[in-house]
Amino acid sequence: MPLPVGLKSRRATLEEQGWQRQFTTDQTRLEEMVDFYQSLGYEVLVESACDELPLPECESCYEKFCDKYKTIFVRRS
Repeated sequence: MPLPVGLKSRRATLEEQGWQRQFTTDQTRLEEMVDFYQSLGYEVLVESACDELPLPECESCYEKFCDKYKTIFVRRS
């Protein structure tokens, strides 16, 4: 669903602040990937994936399980 005119998405706001979206993952890989990016010198931000728009073929599962997924954003410290 598109956002109302004049309302920025959370992702757009983060990107304006220098954050770069990396990918969305479930809890099994989350800690490992946060540690990995931090070891490379990145600041890491983890956001709920529920605010993202899924691919059309993923919509039904996404609506039921989005709370199990997180999106990783990074920026240089």
